[in-house]
This record gives sequence, C-alpha cells and structure tokens, in this order.
Amino acid sequence: MDISLNSKGKTLSVFTLIMMNVIAIDNLRSLTAGAVYGFSLVFFYLLAALLFFIPTILVTAELATGWPNTGGVYIWVREAFGPRLGFITIWLQWIYNVVWYPTIFAFIAGILAYLIYPPLVNNKYFMLGVILCAFWSTTWINCLGLKVSSWVSVIGAIIGTIIPMVFISVLSFIWLYKGNPSEIHFTIKNFFPNMNNLENIAFLTNILFGLMGMEMSAVHAGDVRNPQRDYPRALFVSAIIILSTLIFSCLAITIVVPIQKLNLVSGLIDAFDIFFKAYHIAWFLPVMAVLIIVGSLSGATAWLLGPARGLLIATKDSNLPRFLSRQNKQAMPIGILLTQGIIVTFICIVFLIMPTVNSSYWVLSNLTAQLALLFYVLLFASAIRLHYKHAQVERAFKIPGGSFGIWLVCGAGIVTCVGAIILGFLPPAHITMDGGIVRYESILIFGVLSCCLLPVLFYRPQKVKRHVK
Repeated sequence: MDISLNSKGKTLSVFTLIMMNVIAIDNLRSLTAGAVYGFSLVFFYLLAALLFFIPTILVTAELATGWPNTGGVYIWVREAFGPRLGFITIWLQWIYNVVWYPTIFAFIAGILAYLIYPPLVNNKYFMLGVILCAFWSTTWINCLGLKVSSWVSVIGAIIGTIIPMVFISVLSFIWLYKGNPSEIHFTIKNFFPNMNNLENIAFLTNILFGLMGMEMSAVHAGDVRNPQRDYPRALFVSAIIILSTLIFSCLAITIVVPIQKLNLVSGLIDAFDIFFKAYHIAWFLPVMAVLIIVGSLSGATAWLLGPARGLLIATKDSNLPRFLSRQNKQAMPIGILLTQGIIVTFICIVFLIMPTVNSSYWVLSNLTAQLALLFYVLLFASAIRLHYKHAQVERAFKIPGGSFGIWLVCGAGIVTCVGAIILGFLPPAHITMDGGIVRYESILIFGVLSCCLLPVLFYRPQKVKRHVK
C-alpha cells in the first residue's frame, strides 16, 4: 500500500489519514478504565469494535464523502432531520466534551502529583487547583490561533501519547518474557467477563468512549485521491493501530497493578513506576510523567477547539446569544471558549462534593460517555435517514449491502449505544459513592437532563439558505 505523501495540491495521502485517526482517538486517560476488566478487557474491546467502532467508521466514511462541507456532523444531522435537531446534536458533541475536560485535566493533575508528592493524588483541593490552571492555560493557547493550536496538538500527541503507549507495552512483554509474576491470568475463562455482577459492566461505557472520535477526521475523506479505495484502507490500518495500542497498554497496566488497587486517575503512572523500579531505571519516571502530561495537554488542546468551532458554525443557523458567535483577530471562537471555561469551572465543584477523587473522576467520565452515546445515536439515525431522503447525493464511499447494510450497521450502533446508556446508570462496584446509589443516580440524571434541555431552550431558528450537494 502506498503511504507516501502526495505532492499534488492539498490531496491527503493514506499515511496522513492514518495518523489523523490515531491521534484523534488514542488517549492515555481511558487506559485505566479499560484495565479494570483484567484480561476480559480484550473481549470488551473486540465487542465494542464490532458493535460500535467499525459501524462508526463506516457511517462517517459514507457521510463525509457525501457531504464534505465544513461543519461535519452538524451538516449531516441538519440535512437529515432539520436545523433544530442538527443544533441539538452539535450541542451534545460540544457539551459532552465540556464535561469531559475536567476528567482529562484530573488525569494530568494525577500525573503531576507523582512528580511533586504522590499522596496529593487524593487531595481534592490540589486536584481542583491544577485542573483549573491547566484548563485555562489550554484555553489561552487556543485563543492564539489555529496554527499554534494545531502545532501543539499534533507534535505533543505523537510525543506524549504514541510513545508512552508503545513503551509500556514493550515493558510488559519484557516483564512476562523474564518470567515475572502477573496480576492477571491469560486463560479462556478470564477472557470472558464475569456476568454475575452487572454493576461492573458499567465500565463498558468508558471503553466505548475511548473509541469515539473517528468522525473528527472523516470530514477529510473527500480530499483523498481515491476515497472509495484509499479511505477504507486508512480506516482499516488506523483501526488496527488504535485497538492494538489501547489493548496492549491496558494489559500492561493490569499485569503489574492489582485491580483492587487500581486508581482511575493515577493507574498508568503507577504501572510505569513498578516497571521502572523493577528494571532499575526509576530515574526515568519523571521524564515519562512529563511526556504524558505534554501528550494529555496537547490532546486536550485539539478537542478543546474542535467542538467549539463546530458549534460556532451552528450559531449561523440559529438566533443564539450574540456573544457566542464572537471571534477574535485569529478567527478563534472566543465567545464559546470563554463560555465553556465558565461551565467547566462550575463542573469542577463536583470534586468538592464527591467523597473521593476516584468517585468524582468516574461520575464525570460516565456523564461524558452518556452524552456522547446520545450524540452517536443521532449520528447513526441520520445515516439511515439520509440513505432514503437524499439517495441522489453521490457518495464516494458507500456502506456495502445497500439498504440492508445501512440498517445492519446503524442498527448495531444504535442498539449498542442505548444498551451502554442503560448500563451507565449502574454505579460500578469498585467506586465508593457517599450517599449510595440515590446520590449517584441523582447527579447523573440531573446532568444528562440539564445538558439535553439547554439546547432546546436556547435554540431560536432563523431562515437560512442551505444547499444540498
């Protein structure tokens, strides 16, 4: 397969698309959530790939080559169900990222605690302070312009995400090769999850969340030399890279960190600490911690700006408050960036309400996943609707099987998302919840309803001319 850069115009090569997909989805934050499953995490990742990841790839490939307009998902849902539902969808994509920001910055704070004083990882006030400082610093970087933001995101993601994931995987292979003990057993029995406690399956929502984001790069499918041939190739290769790095990195953590002692915030650095001490290179831990912080910050920089720009496009189709459409001299959506900053600051109060950092981290992670799953239900439904409503629109890539194929792929995605949403309301057994299930459910239900009702209240349509290809 030719993966060399194409020199003609702005055409994207297969290699470029592969790197875009890998950087968009591979992340270190989701590793500890997957590691909770032990060896059965492989089963869950393969199941999530079959029922969600692959359907997402196929759907976004078809829609991106049919409607390669700026705006992505907003344009697709708008053309399928109208501007109101299009706005609600792009709002969900924006707001679930807003809720997600405290968790990624909590992960960064947990790594920083190890560099300063490890017990600080359980100090709510330290975590809150670092989260707010890191978040507003990243917001400021995005205000400097797209060129600066893109440079920080791409370079930092490669250095601080890909390298640590490959490195910890190699360390685990060496660990097992030398005959060191493993905290998990690689047996057929352990490959399949224990279904006796359904509460543990609630972590499945976070595994699905770790595989979200392919639609971020699918908007570039129309810029490929031969989309029908090259885009599926890029998706196939990137899917293998993403799944393998996530699975092997999660397994590396479970090999040396007992599941009962696994901390959702600091589990990755705990694993690195054990490996480095065993190999007598403990001095390298601060270096790796810095790389992870840089990678996490760069990934957050990309996701901080992307949904905000998508929402900015949607403001042109609705009469939202004027300040939300405000841009600075660098054409950055300054109004939306500041608004989401205020919301994130408010959400961080959860760290003062919940009994532990671990429980706070899980509640925010789960709320993020629930909102994201609702977003993907609308995405899959739009693909089915557009298959009939705009059958005349030419797609460079089409889901195989015609109507049967579109219903099979999108149906699997919708059923998986709805099932994961239901499971997400079950608090996991490993997380301590002060106030029990009532408080947990109250926070989660209030969060989901609030985020879904706000766009309905804010939306005020205005007449615009839309063009269908």
